[in-house]
Amino acid sequence: MRHCSVQVRGLLTREELDRYNALMEVGSYLESQSRYDLSAVIQAEVDRLILPAIERLKEKGRERDRKTQEFLEEQRRAEWEAKMRELSEDEAE
Repeated sequence: MRHCSVQVRGLLTREELDRYNALMEVGSYLESQSRYDLSAVIQAEVDRLILPAIERLKEKGRERDRKTQEFLEEQRRAEWEAKMRELSEDEAE
């Protein structure tokens, strides 16, 4: 059985996490019994179960990217305003 990443697991709801853990336990048991045909079905269910958490992780990444972009734009604007003030002061002298 393939586990999902720690980041994805951290974004599972309590209900999803409980189901994930139960499915992983069943899948591991099936693998220990060499019932790979059935464990593949369980793995497919795990893969479907974690999809909402993967989307939540992607959204967190997009939000982080938006905040980074806003920060960089604010810094550029502040640098531009500082240069404009400097030029204004030089012209006034």
